[in-house]
Amino acid sequence: MYSQSIQDLIEVLAKFPNVGPKAAQRITFYLLSLPKTEIKEILTIIAKAKNKVKACPACFKRFEEENQLCEICSNQTRNKALLCIVEKESDLEKIEETHHFKGLYFILEHLFTSIEKKQFLEKRIEVLNEIIKKNGVKEIIIGLNHLPESKTTALFLERKLKPFNLKITHLAIGLAIGTELEYADPETLELALDNRR
Repeated sequence: MYSQSIQDLIEVLAKFPNVGPKAAQRITFYLLSLPKTEIKEILTIIAKAKNKVKACPACFKRFEEENQLCEICSNQTRNKALLCIVEKESDLEKIEETHHFKGLYFILEHLFTSIEKKQFLEKRIEVLNEIIKKNGVKEIIIGLNHLPESKTTALFLERKLKPFNLKITHLAIGLAIGTELEYADPETLELALDNRR
């Protein structure tokens, strides 16, 4: 049995995405093996990022510029009538790496997996509705991973967006079932975008 301080650290780290109890233990003991100066440096960097980085009010991408909007939403050459909805920022970054998509994005941050997540998504969709009206969005690409929770979320989104009478498309099935966007190669993502339906 670990001491309370060690157990507390393991429990906190296990809350991180894709970090289970075993990985949390490894990270805990790695952190405890570091000199205090390195721990202080890590904490300083985390605090600095937390203070400087903000979420874009239009797409929820995190950035630290002085502008009101992130570099994508403030870019006048982007197609404001085309909006790609993704689950997380790493999905947005992966699509951006292709240099193929010229529209805007909207980050959900969560999938519809529980009542709490549904309530979160309801609030997020209120913002999405305003963006659709403001930008004159004509097509929405639902760019979610090919996972069961993603299908539920996509159906929820389609129902909520129905009053707008938009063209709603999904990334093509070139992405394997169970694939997360952040692990897809650029060529597959380009094909998935081009062949959306």
